[in-house]
Amino acid sequence: MRLGGGIERSYKNPEEWLALVKELGYSAVLSPIDCRADSSTRKDYLACAKAHDLVIGEVGVWKNCLSKDDAERKAAMEYAKAQLELAEELGACCCVNIVGSRNEIWDGFDEENYEPYIYELAVDSVREIIDDVKPKNTFYTIEPMPWMVPDSPEQYLELIKDVDRDAFGVHLDYVNMINCPKRYVQSTKFIRHCFELLGPYIKSIHGKDTIMDRAYTTLIHEVKPGDGTLDYVKILPMVETLGADIPFFIEHLPDFETYKQTAAYIREQGKLAGVTIKDAKM
Repeated sequence: MRLGGGIERSYKNPEEWLALVKELGYSAVLSPIDCRADSSTRKDYLACAKAHDLVIGEVGVWKNCLSKDDAERKAAMEYAKAQLELAEELGACCCVNIVGSRNEIWDGFDEENYEPYIYELAVDSVREIIDDVKPKNTFYTIEPMPWMVPDSPEQYLELIKDVDRDAFGVHLDYVNMINCPKRYVQSTKFIRHCFELLGPYIKSIHGKDTIMDRAYTTLIHEVKPGDGTLDYVKILPMVETLGADIPFFIEHLPDFETYKQTAAYIREQGKLAGVTIKDAKM
């Protein structure tokens, strides 16, 4: 497996970016550019990644393709297509987004998110993005979320079947699907179930942690790996079964040093589990 994550430091060119990647020890990277980058910039970053054996694991979209606002939805769809085109050009493992929400907040919870016609709209939007770009070197993927489609591995399988496109894959974020006490207390069992059902389709993984308050209403918090209850000695071997180059990304951390510390924690857990985590090429 390959470890990557955020950087949370600015850079102006591939050389500055590479220095940060090396300091963090990443062998997988999030796309350092977006679709606004010109052809020359794209080529320079891609050449840098290839020269240093870095897998570009994800090109992110993070726009609301199901917005009630038609202008916002159309703009999100066009951006998703442009980002998928970038992922294709970079040979990234995947381009990733959420399906979207009917809430005013792009990733918010809403009663309408669960309506059958919204599911149909989600299927149609994913098909349109893939059909317009026709990727051959990458996949379009959806990140699961606690309060929208897909919020379970079973529903992700259903979405794969209904989208019915070879270029549609899985971005696995198991923490986002730990959205109830049962999944929380049975986290290892649930995560194993995710890998068993979705394994053949997984293109990239987010690695986080989770902790639940002891309260009479459910409060489940995302925290960094090592600060919650997930057993990474058991999880990392599941990741390794997907191949030597599967990207595993840590995310949502506040600064460069926290990413550095958390990457070191994942490597320690990997050693305890007997899992090979590919080092950055120096």
